[in-house]
Amino acid sequence: MSIIQTIRDKAAWIIFILIGVSLLGFLVQDAFVGKTGKGLFGDNNTSIGEINGTKIETADYNLKIKQMEDQYQTMGYPMNDMMRQNVRETVWSQIINDNNINEQVDKLGITVAPKELDDMLFGPDAPEEFKKQFTNDQGFYDANAARNAIAQLRKQKTPQAENFINVYLPALVNNRVHEKFISLLNNTTYIPKWMLEKMNSDNNSLAAVSYVHVPYITVADSSVKVSDDDIAAYVNKHADEFKQDENRAIAYTVFDASPSSEDTAALKTDIENLKKEMATTPESGILAFLAKSGSTINFNDVYYSKTAIQVPNKDSIMALPKGGVFGPYLDATNLTVAKMLDEKILPDSVKARHILIVTTDRNGQQVVEDSVAKKRIDSIKTAIDHGARFDSLAAKLSDDQGSKAMGGELGYFASGKMVKEFEDYCFTGKKGESKIVKSQFGYHLIEIEDQKDFNPHYKIAYLSKKITTSEETDQKASGLANQFASESRNAKAFDDNLKKRNYNKLLASDIKPNDMNITTLGSSRQLVKWVYGADKGDVSEVFPIDNKYVVATVTEINKEGIANPAKARPMVEYLLRNQKKAEEIKKKIGTANTLEAIAAATGQQVLKADSLNFSAPFFPNAGGEGKVGGYAFYAAAKGKVSAPIAGNGGVYSIRTENVYAKSNNGANLDMQRIAYIQNQKSTATDRKVLETVLKKASKIKDTRSKIF
Repeated sequence: MSIIQTIRDKAAWIIFILIGVSLLGFLVQDAFVGKTGKGLFGDNNTSIGEINGTKIETADYNLKIKQMEDQYQTMGYPMNDMMRQNVRETVWSQIINDNNINEQVDKLGITVAPKELDDMLFGPDAPEEFKKQFTNDQGFYDANAARNAIAQLRKQKTPQAENFINVYLPALVNNRVHEKFISLLNNTTYIPKWMLEKMNSDNNSLAAVSYVHVPYITVADSSVKVSDDDIAAYVNKHADEFKQDENRAIAYTVFDASPSSEDTAALKTDIENLKKEMATTPESGILAFLAKSGSTINFNDVYYSKTAIQVPNKDSIMALPKGGVFGPYLDATNLTVAKMLDEKILPDSVKARHILIVTTDRNGQQVVEDSVAKKRIDSIKTAIDHGARFDSLAAKLSDDQGSKAMGGELGYFASGKMVKEFEDYCFTGKKGESKIVKSQFGYHLIEIEDQKDFNPHYKIAYLSKKITTSEETDQKASGLANQFASESRNAKAFDDNLKKRNYNKLLASDIKPNDMNITTLGSSRQLVKWVYGADKGDVSEVFPIDNKYVVATVTEINKEGIANPAKARPMVEYLLRNQKKAEEIKKKIGTANTLEAIAAATGQQVLKADSLNFSAPFFPNAGGEGKVGGYAFYAAAKGKVSAPIAGNGGVYSIRTENVYAKSNNGANLDMQRIAYIQNQKSTATDRKVLETVLKKASKIKDTRSKIF
């Protein structure tokens, strides 16, 4: 990635993630500057779980978490509790998936030979980060340079060298054997000709039927009782469908400690006083004023167009005269005052090109003395002033690897995409001008090629303070919560006190041992840990969570295994009720053996379906009924009235009048076979499908919650 791209994104060097490990450039370059790290290869052997008997060590798990967190932070993601939980669960899933696939790979004897690894690193299909890191002046991958760099890295004893040898290379190999495994699965798919012919025949089959449909709604729900024993029997018979992870449920009540109207009024008075001082503060002192005042918004010495300004009341703010102030106004959870510092007519976008001579690397370390870099850029400007081609010198001499191949061209960019010094010149200079500009990256020779869409741009300072809870408000909520908790030491007292005080009773279910958050409560890891250390009916002490205090009681403890009848009831009660209704309907049909007699016994009509399709048997006004449709195409049953069939929406009695085939319009069996095989390959090699199948067949013991 080029340095100028870094400037555009206003972020640090973004590390490209390959197989969840650090970028090679990070490893190689940091190793050469002698950096060291601590804690990357800890010797903590505490196990946090097992997968098919293989222990997963805490140190390995923590290392992968740190790597992923570092990568997310490098890309600008906030590392809050929710993100941390996502990272932990993602890493845990990766460990499970890698272990399961590696187990299959080992059984099959799939390996990567040294010669193959050599080709992976230095051949035409080398990893992209290798190619980016070791591109020669002609723009081609320099395999010899890569070999030499890795040879030097192997001699070093730095954490980066160990990471490359012990993490990066094994991960690269691991990825290749996984690719081989997927390829092997891909080549196992096959459809014989007879099967394709049978599928075509079935899919083109149609049936004309007569039938009586008795909907389940003809039997009242109140007349059919589904007991816990009925549900337990069903669950035991279909145990695979009702497996559950360990989970718990709670009831809780909340004591709000968010800012009161008095807290907001007090802050408004403070802001009003500061507003007076802000109005008389000159632009030169605005930065110091905002810092002294404790503003949550830092002053940005940049001009923004109207479209780039996205704040409440922006029309009123932009209508201010120079030096005018507006507010306080509410901006999310802040009270804010805006001051108009200046207004200029500037372009919305600029096209420019540059030549960069770096003085510091992306980590802020000096690589070239300032005086040396300045002499180089001065020489380049002198050469261009005397007729040398800008693009030729950029291609040869610029340190911006991203733009040098394009003669230093940056294209069009909007305000706010570059560092201040670079941007100030591009937007305030004139088209066709060039100038040497110093930034934190080094010296740029910038040529302004074009400027478009001139509009008013504004420089605005914001004094902003978050509306926070006062100590008095917080103590009031905390006191009420502690009083309630002390008087509610069991589930009955908890419920009684809720009713007595007219407090809201809230529920949270399906809480897992490793959860960092509880739905509607936010970050609540300490409460989750309490839940898993408590018994059913226990009442918690007070837990502060964000701007509230919470008291909870455990209402359910569900162990890993098969769901109990109470938990399974919402999923199966309607199925069992329909089964019982089907028996009632069958009793009503009795011994009737003609469609007319069955219709008379049940108060229904004899209906017809003239083109029932084998592949999707759909009955008018009833819906899809696979089981009933299957009988319609049973050759031996043609012309006979079926026994009552319990379907999805009711009980059916059916008689097949005729079975015939529709035209297949000259279907090409070879093309169909290719399409079916491609579909099967897609399913067989779908990583998520494969991981789900392997995970279902594996034995996983997750004890992370005991440590974290």
